[in-house]
Amino acid sequence: MASRSLSGRTRPTREETRRRVLDAAAAVFAAKGIASSSVTDIAEAAQLTKGAVYSNFASKDELILALMDEQVSQRLADAIKAFEMVPDLNVAVQAIGHSLVAAIHADGTWQNLLFEYIGLARRDAEMREELARRRRENRAAVARQITRLAEARGVELPLSAEELTVTILAISNGLAMEGGIEPAAVPDDLFARLMALILGPALEAE
Repeated sequence: MASRSLSGRTRPTREETRRRVLDAAAAVFAAKGIASSSVTDIAEAAQLTKGAVYSNFASKDELILALMDEQVSQRLADAIKAFEMVPDLNVAVQAIGHSLVAAIHADGTWQNLLFEYIGLARRDAEMREELARRRRENRAAVARQITRLAEARGVELPLSAEELTVTILAISNGLAMEGGIEPAAVPDDLFARLMALILGPALEAE
């Protein structure tokens, strides 16, 4: 709940301030890119001081990584929901594919930011190390959900959950890159068809 200052004005909570900073950062990064954006730009967009930004995030890098973490979490939650709503395994796998492709089409900005950040991190060891750590955590979260869903359905995966996670991320990011260059080259159902090929034995056993 927001608190009131001595002047009677309502002050946002720390969580509300953090949300304002994240939303402003998302808009600024989308408009200007990561390299051309500054903490000052983000503070102005959020209508906050730079101190308020730094009280929630130590750096611009931490901001972009927090936004990427949110995006991965949301896409994972949406994919799981799509999978669990469908009893037939073959259709459920297609539902995951459609969910991920829909997310890419709905907001391609995040794929562009990921690609830009990867490019920047390749030339900065500290950035690369932190990005790798966050990606490991994200992959572990996805792998845990894959394991849970496979066990719930009694499915024997053709790869380990960790390997399947890397495969899914690599395919989805690759398709997003190609689709960003030439949308017609990536049909909406291509990801789902690729997943069906990878999971073929498991789907046939269903």
